Amino acid sequence: MKRPEILSPAGNFEKLRSAILYGADAVYLSGKIFGMRSAADNFTVTEMKEAVEYAHSFGRKVYLTLNTMPRESEYEALRSYLSSLKEIPLDAMIIGDIGVLMLVREMLPEMEIHISTQANAVSSQDCMAWYKLGAKRVVLARELSLEDIKAIRASIPEELELECFIHGSMCVSYSGRCLLSGHMIGRDANRGMCAQPCRWNYSIRNYEITEEKRPELSMPIEEHNGETFIMSSRDTCMIEHIPELIEAGINSFKIEGRMKSAYYAAVVTNAYRMACDSYFSGNYKYDPAWYRELLSVSHRNYATGYYFTDSYSDANIAEDAGYIREKAYLAVVLEYNKETGEALMSQRNKLTLGEPLEVISPGKIGEPLFCEALYNEAHEPIESAPHPYMTFYMKTDKELKRGDIVRAGEN
Repeated sequence: MKRPEILSPAGNFEKLRSAILYGADAVYLSGKIFGMRSAADNFTVTEMKEAVEYAHSFGRKVYLTLNTMPRESEYEALRSYLSSLKEIPLDAMIIGDIGVLMLVREMLPEMEIHISTQANAVSSQDCMAWYKLGAKRVVLARELSLEDIKAIRASIPEELELECFIHGSMCVSYSGRCLLSGHMIGRDANRGMCAQPCRWNYSIRNYEITEEKRPELSMPIEEHNGETFIMSSRDTCMIEHIPELIEAGINSFKIEGRMKSAYYAAVVTNAYRMACDSYFSGNYKYDPAWYRELLSVSHRNYATGYYFTDSYSDANIAEDAGYIREKAYLAVVLEYNKETGEALMSQRNKLTLGEPLEVISPGKIGEPLFCEALYNEAHEPIESAPHPYMTFYMKTDKELKRGDIVRAGEN
C-alpha cells in the first residue's frame, strides 16, 4: 500500500506552521481572492511566497485553492492574479471550475492541477474527463461511499490520484454548492463568501422558521411527505477507519478547517499522523486516545459522513445546533532551557498558576504538565499570563520542545 498524504488546512501562517510541525505532508491555503473560504485570514502574494519557502524547507508541499466559480466580469482580475503567482513555486492549484482550469493551463502550463470537491466528481468517468483535461488529482465529492471510492480507484490509471475528506465539517448542500447564503443575505457561497446559514440558530413559531439574529427573515415551514429537514450537518471523523481508507487506495487524506484554530490544525493533524504511522509500522492497533484528542478540538457531533451510509438513510444532521468547544489552547513553547527547567512561551489564552495543564507534542497524545512557577519577561514572578501573545517563562520538571502546545487539563 502507498502511504497516503496527510493534507491539512492553513488559514494563516500560524496554522500552517502548526500543521507542518505536527505531521502534515502538505497544506492547502488560499490567497485573498478566488478561494472558497474568504472569511479565513488567508495569504497575500508576498505571504504566500514566504509560506511556500517555509513549507519547502521542511520538504512539505503547498496547494493553492483557486476553487470559486468566477463570473464573466471577474476573469480580468483572475488573469492579473495568476500573473502575480508565476514566480511562486506552488506545488499545485485546487480548481473547481473548467474555465479557471483552462486559464491556468494557458498561463501556468507547468502547474499541477487538482480538481476541487466543488466539481462534484462522483464516477470514474468524471475523473477521466478531468484527467484528459490535464488534472493530476481529483478531490472526490463528499457524498461517495467507501465502496464507490474503491470502484473508482479500480477504474482509473494509477497515476491519477484521489483525494478525500476524512475529517471536519460537512455541508448540507451537495459538496458545498449552496444557494442559501446568497438567497438570504446576498453572500454567494460559490464565490467564497458563505455565511453558513445552515449553522444559524432557528426557532419555530406559528409555522414559520425565524433565525435568532435576523427576525425579519422568517420563512414558512412546509412538510413534504411528513418530513421537515433541519440543515446543520455533523462533522466527519474517520480516525477509527484508517486501514479501510488506506486499503481503498486513497492518495490524500484531507482535513477540513481553514477557519479553525492553529490548535485544531495541530491536534487533528497529529492524531491522523499517529494513526497512519501506526498502520505502516506493521503493527497497527487502534488507540482510543486518538479519538479523545479529536474530541478536544472545536467540532459538532462526529459521524462517518457518507462512507458507510447514504444521504437517504442518514442525512448526517447534528443533534446539537452549536459547536462542542475545544479545550483551551493556552500557550505554545518557543524554547526550553534544560539547565533551569524553564520554557519560554507565547500566550494564546489566559494561563493561571495552579490550574491543571496538559502538553501535546508531535507524535504524542496529551500528557499532564505540572507548572511550578510563572515569570514575566523580566523574570519576575507572576500569577497568570493574561495578555494575548505575551511571552513568559514557565518552570516545569518536564522537558519541553519548541512547538509543544500547552492546553487546559482535566479538573
